[in-house]
Amino acid sequence: MKKKQTLSHILTHLGEERDKYFNAISPPIIQSSNFAYKTLDEFRSAFSDELNNHIYTRGNNPTVQILRKKLAALEHAEDCLVFGSGIAAIAAAVMSNVKAGDHIICVEAPYGWINKLLTKYLHRFDVEHTFVDGTDIKHIIAAKKDNTSLLILESPNSITFECQDLKACADFAKSNNIITVIDNSYSSPYYQNPIDFGIDIVAHSGTKYINGHSDVVVGVVCSSKAMIQKIFHSELMNIGSILSPNDASLVIRGLRTLELRVKRSHESAMKIVAYLEKHPMVEQVYYPFSKNFPQYELATRQMRGAGGLFSIKLKVDSIELCEKFFHTLERFLLAVSWGGHESLVIPFCGFYNIPGQEDSSLPFNLFRFYIGLEDPDWLMEDLDKAFAALDG
Repeated sequence: MKKKQTLSHILTHLGEERDKYFNAISPPIIQSSNFAYKTLDEFRSAFSDELNNHIYTRGNNPTVQILRKKLAALEHAEDCLVFGSGIAAIAAAVMSNVKAGDHIICVEAPYGWINKLLTKYLHRFDVEHTFVDGTDIKHIIAAKKDNTSLLILESPNSITFECQDLKACADFAKSNNIITVIDNSYSSPYYQNPIDFGIDIVAHSGTKYINGHSDVVVGVVCSSKAMIQKIFHSELMNIGSILSPNDASLVIRGLRTLELRVKRSHESAMKIVAYLEKHPMVEQVYYPFSKNFPQYELATRQMRGAGGLFSIKLKVDSIELCEKFFHTLERFLLAVSWGGHESLVIPFCGFYNIPGQEDSSLPFNLFRFYIGLEDPDWLMEDLDKAFAALDG
């Protein structure tokens, strides 16, 4: 494993060999699809290690390579690959480590497209799966079969934020030759580094905090050099779900302010969560760094912060009142995802009464909030007004 470097050096300088591109402060976007060689010997040498040479941008690109170096260092990993989306990244990590006849253990209620990957896609290729309550390692251990090859974690998840004990999971998996994969999107590498606990592969929807500007869809996989080589030569090169050089440049820009943005979001969320926990119209708050969170001790042991994403249950008994609360809000945008400058809300009553679809399994009075970079007092004013509307 590489020696850990300071955060400021990683975000500002790592991988940026400025003397190679006119001493430009910002790295250029190398938009070229392919790269020329002067001799056959150079050409042959490059093809012997395409991951680390520039031949064709589907495999490696100079701008993308800068981003890979930064993300690997942030996750305390040896290497990294970036993809065109978060699900492309974690799907590549999963598919590269299973074969027909294998069994996967996955935490229950994972990101919806992970659920579909297991139940709809891999199921067609005779890969079994078992969903378990990952809050207790005993459930994971009990789900093991002789053909179990992979354990998929999501700690915390992105709606009600259940956590898994990462060290216990890693120890169990290593003793049984099981590969571990975790979706670390909720925490970002700024607040949690699963590799330090023994997890094999760390994946992100880099669309969230890593990019942080709501203008790039990007996925990340960080792991050992051997694992990254394996994923590169199979899933990335065959399926081709690459990140463009232009998007890589935008993500590099986003990383410059990762620490500032995520800290601001966390501090504002802590203030708003404290306000919501005292409000008589709030039945429950879900936030890993709240002392009322059932896994607070585990969360604070594994994570250095929790960022800006939390959920609440309103103390109401109808979808109509949930809709009234939502429609009174003016300072939160109705949108999926998180991690940008803007504060967001998803009312789960919006997943009820959709023509042609079943109602959500989650309560209609559940609301997920993301706290962006706005003033928290300004956001609480908006919440106050929405709560007041429930009394009207």
